[in-house]
Amino acid sequence: AGGAGRGLRRRRRLLVAGLSCTLLALYACLPELPPLEAGPGRTRPPPEVTVLLWWEPFGHRRHMADCQRRFNISGCRPSADRSRYREAQAVIFHHRDLVFHGLGQLPAGPPQRPPAQRWVWMNFESPSHSPGLRDLAGIFNWTMSYRVDSDIFVPYGYLRARRASPRFSLPRKTKLVAWIISNWNEAHARVRYYHQLRKYVPIDLYGAQGLALEEGSMVRTISQYKFYLAFENSQHPDYITEKLWRNAFSSSAVPIVLGPPRSNYELFIPPDSFIHVDDFPSPRNLAIYLKFLDQNKPLYRQYFAWKDKYDVYMTSFWDEQYCKVCEAVRTAGDQLKTIQNLASWFES
Repeated sequence: AGGAGRGLRRRRRLLVAGLSCTLLALYACLPELPPLEAGPGRTRPPPEVTVLLWWEPFGHRRHMADCQRRFNISGCRPSADRSRYREAQAVIFHHRDLVFHGLGQLPAGPPQRPPAQRWVWMNFESPSHSPGLRDLAGIFNWTMSYRVDSDIFVPYGYLRARRASPRFSLPRKTKLVAWIISNWNEAHARVRYYHQLRKYVPIDLYGAQGLALEEGSMVRTISQYKFYLAFENSQHPDYITEKLWRNAFSSSAVPIVLGPPRSNYELFIPPDSFIHVDDFPSPRNLAIYLKFLDQNKPLYRQYFAWKDKYDVYMTSFWDEQYCKVCEAVRTAGDQLKTIQNLASWFES
C-alpha cells in the first residue's frame, strides 16, 4: 500500500508539473539542449541519431518522415532498414507486432544489443488490449506511450496556446447526440452505458452498427451535433484518445466522456470543457441535463470558452513517435536503465 501511495503521489507530481506549463502546451515547456561548441562564437548541429523501427506498426510500410521539416527535430534518421541495426542508437518495438511475431523474432546475437543502444517499447493501446505484458520483464530500456510517466510521453493530442486569429465561431447545431463506434462489444462499459442512455435521449449511431458519415467526413458529421459520446473502449489512467481530441474537440461538439476519472481528464483539459458520465448518478440524470443544455444556449456555449485560448493538436501517427525517440536519445546522454516491471507499471 505504501508503494502504491508513493507511486500515486509521483504520478500526481508529474502531471501537475506538466499542467503548470500547460500540458495544454507540453512540448513548448520541455528544456532545450545547449548547443555543442564548435569554436569561438560558432555552433555545430547536434550529432545525427539513427532510430530503427524493428516492425512497422500493424505491418503497414510507409515513407519515413523528415523530422526536421515536420517537427523541427534536427539530426534524426528514422529507418525500417534492419541492416542499420548495429549503428542505431535506439530500436523501437511496437507492442502489437511484438505479440504477433513473438519474442523469438527480437534481434539475435551475439551480442544481442550493441553497447549503449536503447530498446524502446512502444504501445498506444490500453492495458485491457495489450496481451503478453508479463513476458517483457527486463527486456526494454525505455517506454513510449500515452501515459505521462512514460520515458517518452506522446499523448494522442493536447491543447496548445492559440495563435492570433478570429474568435471562435460555433457551427450551427441541428442535432443533439452522436456516437461513432467501429469496435462494438456488448461487454464493454461504453456499450452498456449507451443502451441505458438512449432510453432517455435520442442518440444517432454511426459506424459499423449504424449510419454512414456525411460525405465520409467525421468532422462534417459530428459538427452538426451539440454533444458527442467520447467513450473509451476501456478505463485506464491517461488513456484519453482521439475520441476526445479529434472526434469531439476538433468537431466542436461537447464531449461526454467515459474513461478515466474526471480528475485525470482535468490534468489535460479545462474542467468546464467536457461532461463526465460520473458527474451524474444515472444515465437518466445525464439525459435530463443534456436536454436542459439544449434549451439553454448561453450555458451550452460556456463549454467552448477554451477555444478562445487554445487549439487542438493531434499527434501525427506514427512519424512523430519516431522523431521523439531521436530527441530522447540526445537528451538522455549516457544514462542507461532497464525496465524490470513493465507489466506492473503499465497495468497500474
